[in-house]
Amino acid sequence: MEQLNRIELRGNVGNVRVSEAGSGKVARFSLATNYMYQNKEGSGTVETTWHNVVAWESRSIPDLGIIEKGCPLYVCGRLRSTKYTAADGTEKQSYEVIASKICKAEGQPSTY
Repeated sequence: MEQLNRIELRGNVGNVRVSEAGSGKVARFSLATNYMYQNKEGSGTVETTWHNVVAWESRSIPDLGIIEKGCPLYVCGRLRSTKYTAADGTEKQSYEVIASKICKAEGQPSTY
């Protein structure tokens, strides 16, 4: 059976940090996605989820300069979990999206 680890997100960029990594660059940024629904009282509710994204400069992501705070982006990649020990000695787990494609998300979604 074929295994699949793919995630697609469309949201707005939060914090961005671009740094040198060897001969290339890597961007680490947060991306906010919104889910809208009606609660029990019938009023609209927006649930915002923040995702941590890592993007390496490559042929499929040639321009990390498009990643700016507030910018709407489409991100396609895979989900990776990492375990680490916090300063207080407790073991923690975090999740991040390793991007394989990034482009500006303008208007209605198109076929990517």
